[in-house]
Amino acid sequence: MVVAFEGWTDAGDAASGAVRKLIEACELEAFDEIEPEDFVDFALHRPVVRTLEDGTRALQWPATIAYAPTRPSSRTALAEDAGLDVSSGNEGEVFALVGAEPSRNWTAFAAEFLEIARGCEIDAIVFVGSMLADVPHTRPISTSITSDSAELQSRLGAVASDYEGPTGIMSVLALLAGEAGIATASLWASVPHYVHNASAPKAIVALLDRLSEMLDVTIPLGDLPEQAGEWERGIDEITERDDEMRAYIGKLEEQRDAVESPEASGEAIAHEFERFLRDQGPKPPRQGGSVPPAPPAEPRDDQPDEDAPPV
Repeated sequence: MVVAFEGWTDAGDAASGAVRKLIEACELEAFDEIEPEDFVDFALHRPVVRTLEDGTRALQWPATIAYAPTRPSSRTALAEDAGLDVSSGNEGEVFALVGAEPSRNWTAFAAEFLEIARGCEIDAIVFVGSMLADVPHTRPISTSITSDSAELQSRLGAVASDYEGPTGIMSVLALLAGEAGIATASLWASVPHYVHNASAPKAIVALLDRLSEMLDVTIPLGDLPEQAGEWERGIDEITERDDEMRAYIGKLEEQRDAVESPEASGEAIAHEFERFLRDQGPKPPRQGGSVPPAPPAEPRDDQPDEDAPPV
């Protein structure tokens, strides 16, 4: 099962956008939901008014929807006499859940979440998130995978997290799922904090690339690569008129290139991991520029400290 929540863990709408693209590609169909009334703060996730085909107006509440496969698994048993089972893809094996991040009653929410997972006989869950970070938009979007499961660490190249401190809903669900015998992993993308008001198609592409590898599914990107190029060019055009922003982004590029260079020491990379995990991301040098600044770095109750992995 692949899971994403709209809200603090969905910078640039990248996590929810990637999971919704996966749902479309795998032709998943809604089959269950977690009602929002007891869990969602409607001041943060407001209901939406829609006009239906017959002209009537209706409310759409921010529920959390679970999706199941609608087509047979593409796993094909070959050379049965040799006892071999060859998989041609997992499209018919993937479930998904996406919706508004719960703001309260997390224990009850987790119980409903695990009931859905058990009912679908889920054996592994991938939580998908995206977080604002001090990274440049001109470089490939960084992604990382963490897991407490030794099996998933080996299979996915994930690393274990040793973070201790305030945590977010996805870590709560991951730990409780682990206690229930369901292996979990977390896939994260980092989104430039200085464009936090805009959707980030480049981050969606990065997450879909990793999900394709992790799940062994084919996810057509459609026009997402073109949108990603337009997104990057649009930021370039804005920052080109702001000398301070251009210099600031140049420093981010230098930091990113230094960390990724072959000469980078393990200590330098570890320092970068620690900084990304704990830092809210510095504000741009000038708040009045054309590019929106990062949000204030004051502590927040809903800050996903544990949910945010190293870059």
